[in-house]
Amino acid sequence: MEKTKIDLAILFPAIIDDNDRCIGRLIDILEGYKGIEKVHVQNKGHNKKPVLCFHYDPNRLHVDQIVRMAQGVGTKLSQRFGHLLLKSENTKNPRNARLLEKTLRSYRGVSYVAASGTGFISLEYDTKLVDRNKLLQKLEAAGYKTEIKTAEPNVDTAKKSEEIKTGQPANGHEHGGWFGHNSELIFSLICGALLGIGYGLTYVSDLASWVPQALFFGVYFFGAYFVVIEAYEAISKGEFEIDFLMLVAAVGAGILGQWEEGALLLFLFSLGHALEHFAMEKARKSIEALADLAPKTALRKRNNETEEVPIEALKIGDTIMVRPNTRVAADAIVISGTSSVDQSPITGESIPVDKVAIEKSAPSTDFQYIDQKNKVFSGSINGNGTLEVEVIREANDSTISRVIEMVKEAQTQKSPTQQFTDRFEKFFVPFVLLLVVILCFAFLVIDETFKTSFYRAMAVLVAASPCALAISTPSAVLSGVARAARGGVLIKGGKPLEDLGSLTALAFDKTGTLTEGKPRLTEVKPVEGISEEELLRIAVAVEALSDHPLAKAIVKDGRARLTDREIPTAENLEAILGKGIKATLAGQTIYMGNLPLFEVLDDKAPPRDLVSVVKSFECKGNTTMLLRRADDYLGLIAVMDTPRAEAKTTLEALAQLGIKRMIMLTGDNQQVAEAIAKEVNLTDAWGGLLPEDKVEAIKKLTKEEGKVAMIGDGVNDAPAMANSTVGIAMGAAGSDVALETADIALMGDKLSLLPFAIGLSRRSKGIIKQNLWISLGVVAILVPLTIMGITTIGPAVMAHEGSTLLVVFNALRLLAYRQRNLH
Repeated sequence: MEKTKIDLAILFPAIIDDNDRCIGRLIDILEGYKGIEKVHVQNKGHNKKPVLCFHYDPNRLHVDQIVRMAQGVGTKLSQRFGHLLLKSENTKNPRNARLLEKTLRSYRGVSYVAASGTGFISLEYDTKLVDRNKLLQKLEAAGYKTEIKTAEPNVDTAKKSEEIKTGQPANGHEHGGWFGHNSELIFSLICGALLGIGYGLTYVSDLASWVPQALFFGVYFFGAYFVVIEAYEAISKGEFEIDFLMLVAAVGAGILGQWEEGALLLFLFSLGHALEHFAMEKARKSIEALADLAPKTALRKRNNETEEVPIEALKIGDTIMVRPNTRVAADAIVISGTSSVDQSPITGESIPVDKVAIEKSAPSTDFQYIDQKNKVFSGSINGNGTLEVEVIREANDSTISRVIEMVKEAQTQKSPTQQFTDRFEKFFVPFVLLLVVILCFAFLVIDETFKTSFYRAMAVLVAASPCALAISTPSAVLSGVARAARGGVLIKGGKPLEDLGSLTALAFDKTGTLTEGKPRLTEVKPVEGISEEELLRIAVAVEALSDHPLAKAIVKDGRARLTDREIPTAENLEAILGKGIKATLAGQTIYMGNLPLFEVLDDKAPPRDLVSVVKSFECKGNTTMLLRRADDYLGLIAVMDTPRAEAKTTLEALAQLGIKRMIMLTGDNQQVAEAIAKEVNLTDAWGGLLPEDKVEAIKKLTKEEGKVAMIGDGVNDAPAMANSTVGIAMGAAGSDVALETADIALMGDKLSLLPFAIGLSRRSKGIIKQNLWISLGVVAILVPLTIMGITTIGPAVMAHEGSTLLVVFNALRLLAYRQRNLH
């Protein structure tokens, strides 16, 4: 069997998520071809793009045949299945979202739909059965106004942001209505005023009874106006939602002549609705504020003249001017000027980063691997200097654009708790209706009037309505995702948000995660009679001839340590593969390499005391190199990929958060792994692991711990991340693969963001639990009290609406979450 790889972007240009259903369909079809044993998604190292890896029999198939087959199947699937991300202007809470989901699922050809209370809808459909425009027209007929947020390939770019005119929304209060956007709140306040006046007039003895009665009728009109609209929407789709239950209870109270109680119910319910929408809008705007980070225009420089252009007009290679205290318009590399740039909107870093022009000889093809000091992100804020930057990504492919798109999609992903509450409501609401019908006929069993039984049934109807339950989880997830994004952490939906908070074990990649990812000069040990400076000058002179990463580290850090920067010139470099190098300096031969080099070079073995120093340094994780001039040993130099400055304090903070096991998975030898682990206080270190070994290690940890997160750079660690409960990518800003493969992306290259993410998840999970207890607890208490006649409609509706507002505002506390000082 042999292997070959094909970029997914070639097969599916419109799909960036390698978990998309079309990828699964493609794999299923291709694995059915003779000669193909296995097909799976993996990532292509530094090229960053997700790829399909094919295991095939070369005696049956050639690579070009596989490419043609894959492209053919990919083209057919792309043509067959359309993908849309829509925003519905009048889907403002989870109840509306559920109705919209049901509406869309009823359309023939719609294969997948997920809607959120924030108005975003993720949609997949069969293009042979569904015409996109007709689908939008059907939504118009159902009363939904939508806006396309993403479109399939070949759709005119200018139309991407064009609003699809689908008629006036059913919820007029969301788009003008009687009093503009505040119609619902104003109607509720009018309702309250009429209720107060009418109730007060009932105590005026000489006043005709029809006067307060007329005011109560006014309360019914203003209080029920928007409730009727939403109830009608639900009933027309075959659903009996909370709005319908409230209307039934209010009408029942009126039938019984209890107009005051019916008016109070409608007033409190309409006020609760209005305040619920207001609170959810606050969380929604926190996410929508991300879209305002990127400027709408840029100053493009051509022929020494600047012109203001829309950012959509920018092309790769364009030069743009970034004036002081303005936002950067594109992901770009600095080609002129110096300045400090505030990257906190993208990476969460609190301290501005100094930016300088990139060296002309430096490669600039891969944005992820360009040095931080030479690149800027769209949406970051320039300091006091003026920069000229070269665009390296178009507007729709910038880091901030991708983050905004993924946050929108994350809102459509339901958490495990929300899935549970949705299933619970599906059975609970019919049960409540059945219970109410039975209670209406209680007078046949017990000695009371029909009026009493009917009134009790209406009170139970109010008490049992699961309004708070419906809103409890979505409001917390939305607030948690919004707060995380503001702090430089991208959480892709409710499931990773909940899962992260329940973890007690974390697995870390070493290189670039716990360590800096690049070697540093750590030890300089000359023999007696040789100064440290002389040893460094010789080492720097010799290593300056090499382009090996270790050589570059020695040259860079060695020059920084030398007081006399005059470095002699070496020549005649000769590499000794795997062992070291040889060069000529001042007419003498210099050998520099590891211990095995000098053990086989000749009979001039290094002194025992020097050998013992080498072994002691290597026990600490250092890579050591001995230096010899002719036959004389001069000393040794050690380099090491050093732990991040914040690694130890971060792991201490994680331990205080309750993380019991922190394991390092690395390809380095066990000795190096244990040295690093000891320095940063890891609980375990597993060395000598290949990428497939890391996957097995994650599976083993999952069996032992139940749930485990894998933290890495999102490129080489993608397979291990995919097998973990939660995959967390470090330094995701600028990295396509890190954004696509991870469940959670730490945008800044800062390990210290991890305690914030876990703390926020713990708080979110705690608030979700609180909200469930509140919502279910109120129902559990009120229903028996109303059945026994202890509580009437008035107190029941107060408790009902109070619990709804309580869970929403409790969830909004997440927007103000701050990580407490753990030290």
